[in-house]
Amino acid sequence: MEIWDLWYPDAAAQGLSFCRGHMEHASRVWVHAAPEALRVEVRSDDGTRLAFGDQLRLEGPYYPMTYLTRDAGRITREDRWPAAADIGIPVLLPGGEVGILNAWWNADDGSEWRWSVEFYNHR
Repeated sequence: MEIWDLWYPDAAAQGLSFCRGHMEHASRVWVHAAPEALRVEVRSDDGTRLAFGDQLRLEGPYYPMTYLTRDAGRITREDRWPAAADIGIPVLLPGGEVGILNAWWNADDGSEWRWSVEFYNHR
Protein backbone atom coordinates (compact mmCIF):
# COMPACT_ATOMS: atom_id res chain seq x y z
CA MET A 1 0.00 0.00 0.00
CA GLU A 2 1.03 3.58 -0.63
CA ILE A 3 0.05 7.04 0.54
CA TRP A 4 -0.30 9.74 -2.12
CA ASP A 5 -0.03 13.10 -0.34
CA LEU A 6 -0.95 16.14 -2.47
CA TRP A 7 -0.42 19.70 -1.27
CA TYR A 8 -1.36 23.08 -2.69
CA PRO A 9 2.01 24.78 -2.05
CA ASP A 10 0.89 28.32 -2.94
CA ALA A 11 -1.84 28.56 -0.27
CA ALA A 12 -1.45 29.97 3.25
CA ALA A 13 1.98 30.37 4.83
CA GLN A 14 3.19 26.78 4.31
CA GLY A 15 0.68 25.40 1.81
CA LEU A 16 -2.52 23.42 2.39
CA SER A 17 -3.24 19.73 2.16
CA PHE A 18 -5.34 18.98 -0.92
CA CYS A 19 -5.76 15.24 -0.46
CA ARG A 20 -4.07 12.26 1.12
CA GLY A 21 -5.11 8.96 -0.41
CA HIS A 22 -4.17 5.44 0.71
CA MET A 23 -4.17 2.86 -2.11
CA GLU A 24 -2.44 -0.01 -3.83
CA HIS A 25 0.71 0.77 -5.86
CA ALA A 26 -0.03 2.96 -8.86
CA SER A 27 2.19 4.50 -11.51
CA ARG A 28 -0.63 6.65 -12.90
CA VAL A 29 -3.48 8.43 -11.11
CA TRP A 30 -6.15 10.99 -11.91
CA VAL A 31 -6.83 13.95 -9.63
CA HIS A 32 -10.19 15.70 -9.69
CA ALA A 33 -10.30 19.50 -9.35
CA ALA A 34 -6.56 19.93 -8.72
CA PRO A 35 -5.29 23.41 -7.87
CA GLU A 36 -3.01 25.26 -10.30
CA ALA A 37 0.10 24.06 -8.42
CA LEU A 38 0.74 20.74 -6.68
CA ARG A 39 3.42 19.16 -4.53
CA VAL A 40 3.09 15.37 -4.61
CA GLU A 41 4.82 12.89 -2.34
CA VAL A 42 4.26 9.14 -2.49
CA ARG A 43 5.31 7.09 0.52
CA SER A 44 5.11 3.44 1.52
CA ASP A 45 3.18 2.46 4.63
CA ASP A 46 6.47 2.41 6.56
CA GLY A 47 7.21 6.03 5.55
CA THR A 48 9.82 5.45 2.84
CA ARG A 49 9.56 8.12 0.13
CA LEU A 50 8.92 6.45 -3.22
CA ALA A 51 8.29 9.41 -5.52
CA PHE A 52 8.15 13.21 -5.44
CA GLY A 53 7.16 16.17 -7.59
CA ASP A 54 7.06 19.84 -6.60
CA GLN A 55 5.63 22.96 -8.22
CA LEU A 56 3.73 20.82 -10.72
CA ARG A 57 1.90 23.67 -12.45
CA LEU A 58 -1.12 23.84 -14.68
CA GLU A 59 0.10 24.63 -18.19
CA GLY A 60 -2.51 25.63 -20.71
CA PRO A 61 -6.27 25.63 -20.25
CA TYR A 62 -8.01 24.36 -17.12
CA TYR A 63 -9.45 20.84 -17.14
CA PRO A 64 -11.33 19.31 -14.20
CA MET A 65 -9.01 16.29 -14.41
CA THR A 66 -5.25 16.13 -13.85
CA TYR A 67 -3.16 13.10 -14.80
CA LEU A 68 -0.13 12.32 -12.62
CA THR A 69 2.51 9.88 -13.80
CA ARG A 70 5.17 8.33 -11.60
CA ASP A 71 8.43 7.25 -13.23
CA ALA A 72 11.71 6.41 -11.45
CA GLY A 73 10.77 8.36 -8.33
CA ARG A 74 9.61 11.43 -10.21
CA ILE A 75 6.02 12.70 -10.58
CA THR A 76 4.87 14.63 -13.66
CA ARG A 77 1.59 16.43 -14.35
CA GLU A 78 -0.65 16.65 -17.40
CA ASP A 79 -4.04 18.37 -17.41
CA ARG A 80 -6.41 16.86 -19.97
CA TRP A 81 -9.60 14.89 -20.52
CA PRO A 82 -9.49 11.16 -19.80
CA ALA A 83 -9.54 8.84 -22.82
CA ALA A 84 -10.78 5.26 -23.24
CA ALA A 85 -7.32 3.92 -22.28
CA ASP A 86 -7.62 5.69 -18.89
CA ILE A 87 -10.59 3.65 -17.67
CA GLY A 88 -9.54 1.62 -14.62
CA ILE A 89 -7.00 4.14 -13.30
CA PRO A 90 -7.35 5.39 -9.69
CA VAL A 91 -8.87 8.83 -9.10
CA LEU A 92 -7.94 10.98 -6.08
CA LEU A 93 -10.63 13.37 -4.91
CA PRO A 94 -10.14 16.47 -2.75
CA GLY A 95 -9.96 15.29 0.85
CA GLY A 96 -8.39 11.93 0.03
CA GLU A 97 -11.06 9.54 -1.23
CA VAL A 98 -9.69 7.13 -3.84
CA GLY A 99 -11.90 5.57 -6.50
CA ILE A 100 -11.48 3.85 -9.85
CA LEU A 101 -12.48 5.61 -13.06
CA ASN A 102 -15.16 3.41 -14.64
CA ALA A 103 -16.50 5.66 -17.41
CA TRP A 104 -15.82 9.07 -18.95
CA TRP A 105 -17.47 11.23 -21.59
CA ASN A 106 -17.02 14.90 -22.44
CA ALA A 107 -18.39 17.22 -25.09
CA ASP A 108 -15.85 18.14 -27.76
CA ASP A 109 -15.96 21.79 -26.67
CA GLY A 110 -15.48 20.88 -22.99
CA SER A 111 -18.79 22.44 -21.96
CA GLU A 112 -20.03 19.30 -20.22
CA TRP A 113 -18.82 15.91 -19.01
CA ARG A 114 -20.16 12.78 -17.37
CA TRP A 115 -18.17 10.25 -15.40
CA SER A 116 -18.50 7.27 -13.15
CA VAL A 117 -16.14 6.40 -10.30
CA GLU A 118 -16.34 3.25 -8.16
CA PHE A 119 -15.44 3.33 -4.47
CA TYR A 120 -14.65 0.25 -2.41
CA ASN A 121 -13.44 0.11 1.16
CA HIS A 122 -12.26 -2.85 3.20
CA ARG A 123 -10.51 -2.78 6.57
